[in-house]
Amino acid sequence: MYFFKVVRLKISVITIVYNAQDTIKRCIESVISQNYSNLEYIIIDGGSTDNSLQIINQYRSHVKVLVSEPDQGIYDAMNKGIRLATGEVVGMLNADDFFAGQEVISAVAQVFSNSDAGIVYGNLDYINSADKVIRKWKSHTCGKNSFQWGFMPPHPTFYCKRDLFEKYGFYRLEYGSAGDYELMVRFMHKWKVRSLHLNNVMVKMQAGGVSNSNLINRVKAWSFDLKAMRENNVFLPVLAIVLKPMRKIFQFL
Repeated sequence: MYFFKVVRLKISVITIVYNAQDTIKRCIESVISQNYSNLEYIIIDGGSTDNSLQIINQYRSHVKVLVSEPDQGIYDAMNKGIRLATGEVVGMLNADDFFAGQEVISAVAQVFSNSDAGIVYGNLDYINSADKVIRKWKSHTCGKNSFQWGFMPPHPTFYCKRDLFEKYGFYRLEYGSAGDYELMVRFMHKWKVRSLHLNNVMVKMQAGGVSNSNLINRVKAWSFDLKAMRENNVFLPVLAIVLKPMRKIFQFL
């Protein structure tokens, strides 16, 4: 059980949606059930053609901002949401994902309020279509050279101060499926933003993903990772890119 003092920190949670009628309800309900009151919820829909918008509108009173229009992909949509956010802290929860419990945002707020961290991240469980946990991504504290050894925090658990985007830039679309990795290595490794690991399972994530869907996409993802490492001063990026997928082996044990 968690016990938290009252904190006033405003946190913006952004959900990116495109044709997610099978999962968006679960995602939204996990947000609106959070036991933290100073939460701003933003949904950016890419112009869904299924019933996603109809489902979202059932919860419209809980959504501060809803945008539905075509975009240039998931990271363009994330950037839209960040620019609309008014919270001091921003995090993403995609339509296929959901919070692991009602106290996730309270825990995040507590860490930010009691430290000088600019970034907080935690652990993540991958689930299959039957909601069974098939892989556990337990992260750890990010050290000075962690990214050199293939480290990457789980992006769905990544929360940061909103002003970091103004200082160091938004998600960069030219990095394709590695846009989230590039931003995290830029903030945490290149610019050395202080980060703290919250050792809780924060998010349940549906297994799969575009970058892992076939060999061609996987090779493209590796090339984007390598570019991100080189651009953000990771020493020996070829070694890091080899170690990065190897670290995932332990998530299945």
